[in-house]
Amino acid sequence: MLFEAADNRRCPLRLSMSKPRIAVIGAGLIGLSAAVCISETIPTCSVTIISDEFTPNTTSDVAAGMLIPHTYPGTPIYQQKQWFKETFDYLFAINNSSEAPSAGISLVSGWQIFKTSSSAELPFWSDIVLGFRAMTEMELKKFPQYRFGQAFTTLKCDCPSYLLWLEKRLKGNGGEVHAKRIANLWDLQNNYDIVVNCTGIGSRQLIGDLKIYPVRGQVLKVHAPWLNHFIRDGDGLSYIYPGIHNVTLGGTREKGSWNLSPDPNISKDIFDKCCALEPSLQKAQDIKVRVGLRPSRLAVRLQKEILVQGEKKLPVVHNYGHGSGGFSMHWGTAKEAARLVGECIATLQDSLSKAKL
Repeated sequence: MLFEAADNRRCPLRLSMSKPRIAVIGAGLIGLSAAVCISETIPTCSVTIISDEFTPNTTSDVAAGMLIPHTYPGTPIYQQKQWFKETFDYLFAINNSSEAPSAGISLVSGWQIFKTSSSAELPFWSDIVLGFRAMTEMELKKFPQYRFGQAFTTLKCDCPSYLLWLEKRLKGNGGEVHAKRIANLWDLQNNYDIVVNCTGIGSRQLIGDLKIYPVRGQVLKVHAPWLNHFIRDGDGLSYIYPGIHNVTLGGTREKGSWNLSPDPNISKDIFDKCCALEPSLQKAQDIKVRVGLRPSRLAVRLQKEILVQGEKKLPVVHNYGHGSGGFSMHWGTAKEAARLVGECIATLQDSLSKAKL
C-alpha cells in the first residue's frame, strides 16, 4: 500500500540505464524517509542506505516527533507550508490505516499557551492541523499564569517505532541497508550512480558545510499513561508531548553546544517546569534522560550538486539541516529529494544516449 498525497504521482521516467544505483547516506529520519520515497517514486532504481548509526542511536530517536513546525528564516514560508502539508497528509493517511500502531503514528490534541496575547500570531500551519482555534476561558483556567492559547489536533510519531517501520518499508521495496562509516563521498563513486546526502550535523565534517551547527536538546522520556493532551509553552522551551509508548518532557535549545552528556540540573529544571504546567506529572515513573544535537541551519539544504574530480563526476542530492523541524517537514523534503534524484537520472540517461551516438 502506498501512503501518498493526492498529487504524489509516480515519476514518469523510463530509463535506458538498467537500474540506477542510489546511495542514501544517513539512517535517521531524513535519510530513511528519503530512501523510502525514492524507492516508491522511482521503482526502476536500486536504493541503499549507508550509515554508521541506526535506531535507537540516531538524533531522530531523541526527538519528540510532534508535527508542530519550526520556522526556517532562510526558507520561504510558502515552501515550508508545502513541506508541512505533504508530511501531514502522508502521516494522516498512515494514521487512518492498520499500519498506525506499528508505525507509531497517533493523533494528539492539546494546547499551545502564551503569557502575553500579543505574542500569539497566527502560525502559517494553522489551516493544516485539525480544528485550530483560540482556547476558551474555561480551558485557560488550567494555566493561570498564561493569558492566551491555541487549541488544535496534530500528529505525533513515536520515533524509534517510525524509524523501524520506514526501514522495513524500504527493505520491502527491495532496498538495502549497510552499516559503514563514509568519510568521503568519492568512496561511493565506483558502486553508485547518485549519492543522497542526509548526514545532518555530519555534513559539517563530510562536506565542509560550516553553515550547519548543533543545537543541543535535552529531554525526559517518562511513563505517564494518563496524559492524553499535549501542552506547549509558546516559547517552545517547555512542553509535554504524550505518545503511544511514553511522554516526552522538554526541553532545551543550546546553540553551538556539542555536549551529549545529560545535565542533572537541566533535568530537574525540565521536570519542575513541566510539573508546573501539569501537576499530575509528579506521579510519573521510569524517567529517562536523552540528549541529541539538532542539525540546524538558517535554511534546509535541499539541492543537487555535481562533484567533479578530474574527468570523474558524481551527482549528489543534499537533504539536511532540518534542525527542530525534521518530523514536521520530512516527507515533503523527501519528495523534493526524490524529484531531484529523478532529474539526476534523466541527466545521466541523456549523457548515455549522447555517448552512443
